[in-house]
This record gives sequence, structure tokens and C-alpha cells, in this order.
Amino acid sequence: MSAPSNWYEDFFHGVTLDLWRQAIPPKQTKAEADFLVKTLHCQAGAHVLDVPCGNGRLSFELARRGLSVTGLDISEEFIAEARASITQTVNQSDDAGNSGASPDFVAPDFILGDKRAIEGEHIYDGAFCFGNSFGFLEYDDMETFLKGMARALKPGSRFIVETAMAAESFLPDFEEQTCHQVGDITLITKERYNAAEGCIDSEYILERKGQSESRLAKHWIYTAAEIQRMLRRAGFEVLGLYGSLKFEPFKLGSQELFVVSEAVAEPRP
Repeated sequence: MSAPSNWYEDFFHGVTLDLWRQAIPPKQTKAEADFLVKTLHCQAGAHVLDVPCGNGRLSFELARRGLSVTGLDISEEFIAEARASITQTVNQSDDAGNSGASPDFVAPDFILGDKRAIEGEHIYDGAFCFGNSFGFLEYDDMETFLKGMARALKPGSRFIVETAMAAESFLPDFEEQTCHQVGDITLITKERYNAAEGCIDSEYILERKGQSESRLAKHWIYTAAEIQRMLRRAGFEVLGLYGSLKFEPFKLGSQELFVVSEAVAEPRP
């Protein structure tokens, strides 16, 4: 049971996206957007990059708060869904006939692409990587992603990372097999920790209405210190580590890690 290093290129389609749609309630999206507004320190109208953006859940929430958002994702299905949601949001109206979009709403721009190939230089006023996707890439590809991110951000702009797969979060309660019910999907997860390579090889078995699908994935497990070193080498200054959306200090056993960093004018040697 070992997924190839590029497993994520064809993982996100069909039932796995249905699982993701049901796993994150709107309340969680709003709480994450609150955290991002506080930590990005962006003015209204600022241009922010959401990568990977999925179906745009955070892109739309931040756009409703007056930010100009570009979302990038490798999933054709999710990007198509996000683009279709633009029309739905603009045309939606309440019982009084008011538009579903506020006067400050600027529709996000959604791009189908690989986060290892972020284009542009000094374009964005802020960026974030949420959805527990930070460890999808092995080390060399991670450095490519982070350097591209640093290049695309204006100096002084902030980059926020969220992950539940930092070593201090994931390993203390690691279980080789778990089972969860997510909406109408039963998710059985079988995992093996490869200590020599520092990664988790996972098999996700998704059962719904008598049908079952199996998908393989690989997630690289970095310590909080390793993540900070990668960010600094790519051209970021780390401003803070938090263990929750309530800005609690990150510590061993924290369920999530939030890293707040800032793009510097010149990367460190």
C-alpha cells in the first residue's frame, strides 16, 4: 500500500469530492475566514491567492468580505464547480428580492493549475494554503511551491498555512485504521507511517449505497520546525505559530497548526 508521489493529480474527483463537501460545515468555513481576515492584514479590495482552493468555499467567503480572490486548484471537477457557483451567487436572491451578492462582492477568479507552477511576480497582497493540503508534496516539490508563492507575493504580504498533519499533531494519536461516517459516506482509513521517509501511506475506502471505492494517498509529515525552515529558505519570515483558530499557542498534541508568515524583499541565502 504505497501511493506514487504525484497521487494528488488524479485523486480529487467523484466520491472523494462528495466526502469533502460534506465534511466541512459552513460554520467552520466562516471561522476559518475570520482567522484569515485577522492574520492576512489585508485592506478591502486586496488581491489574495487561495491555493488549493477546492470548490471555492473560502474564496467565496473572503470575497463576500470585500477581498479580491484568485483560487487555484488541480481538480478539474472542483474548479468547474467553483466557476458555476459564481453565477449562482450573483443570481441568487432572498425573499425580499435582494441579490445574494453584496455591493462589495467581486467574483473570485478560479484557475485550473498545479501549485508547483504558480505564475507571476509580486502580484498578490496575501495568500493561504488551507484544507490540510500542505503536506501533499514531497520535499523538493514543496520547496518549488513555497518559492513560487514567495515570488508571487508582494514583499511584506502574508502567507498563512494550515495543517493537521504536522508531526506534533498527527503522530501522538496515530491509529493504523479508523472508521468515520461523513454524511452518507462511510470512510475507512488504513494508514502506515514510513519513518524512514517521514510520510504516511494511506488507503481510503469510501462506501456509499452499497458501492465501495478505494483511493491511495501519501502525506508528508513535517515537524513545525521543519515547516518554519522551509518557509525561511523560500523567502518568508515566520511571525507566529498557533494551535487553533482561537490563536492558542501551538504545542505537542494541538490538533492543527497555523503558521503565519510574511514575504521578505530578498530570500535568505
